[in-house]
Amino acid sequence: MHRSSIVLTAMDNQAYKIEGDGTRRTHFGFQYIDEAEKGQLVRDLFNAVAPQYDLMNDIMSGGIHRLWKEAVVDWLLPRPGMSLLDVAGGTGDVSFRFIDRITKKLSINGKIDKPVTVCDISTEMVTVGRDRALDRGMVGDLFWICGNAENLPFDDCKFDAVTFVFGLRNVTYPDRALKECRRVLKPGGHFICLEFSHVVLPLLDRLYSAYSFGVVPWLGEVVAGNRDAYQYLVESIKRFPPQDKLAWLMSQANFSQVRVRNLSGGIAAIHSGWRI
Repeated sequence: MHRSSIVLTAMDNQAYKIEGDGTRRTHFGFQYIDEAEKGQLVRDLFNAVAPQYDLMNDIMSGGIHRLWKEAVVDWLLPRPGMSLLDVAGGTGDVSFRFIDRITKKLSINGKIDKPVTVCDISTEMVTVGRDRALDRGMVGDLFWICGNAENLPFDDCKFDAVTFVFGLRNVTYPDRALKECRRVLKPGGHFICLEFSHVVLPLLDRLYSAYSFGVVPWLGEVVAGNRDAYQYLVESIKRFPPQDKLAWLMSQANFSQVRVRNLSGGIAAIHSGWRI
């Protein structure tokens, strides 16, 4: 009979289980799966929920996710001529806000001079995002591509800024994804990650946990017709490392001036770093 062991990674609670035959198994929510399967499972999950993804975000958060994304763009300080890669950009929420900020600065209704690049592992999320862009009249303002955050299909030192919003916890190797984000940044480039995090207020922590596990999967079943996807969502949040651990991992990926900003009592957090 094969024995298995648990190996703690740099992210502490993101442990890998190594079976007696050497097979590495990683987490998918609270489950352990063959690490080679995770990318496809994540792709399939987001392909399935893509049509209701934005609606579910509004319902689950009471619209607060919009304020969190505005805070990301506030910190990013968009400017004319700035090139942005939106990793796990999905349906375009952050990219649209970025473009809106620049066009308002220029007081124009035309095209921005450098299209935003949106990269997402899910073809269906990209399809929804493209449709939303067309509805907004943003033809030519965005470049959409399907790709894996752990192996970004872009040259070194290509972008002035990289955003990674609600996607890092879904990759198999977050440390690799962070290194890839730094690789494609120009020297002096800015990286911002927005993720669900660990609540820092004890009473809110208990209420949020009860809501997450008691209500969110039910909403996923009623609204999106997919309880399992939203069960995974809340489990993946619970497994994600706390703010200081993610900040440390960014430092290990050679980001400089790493800073953290809690949102809504730590329900979400923005992590900022620079390629110096």
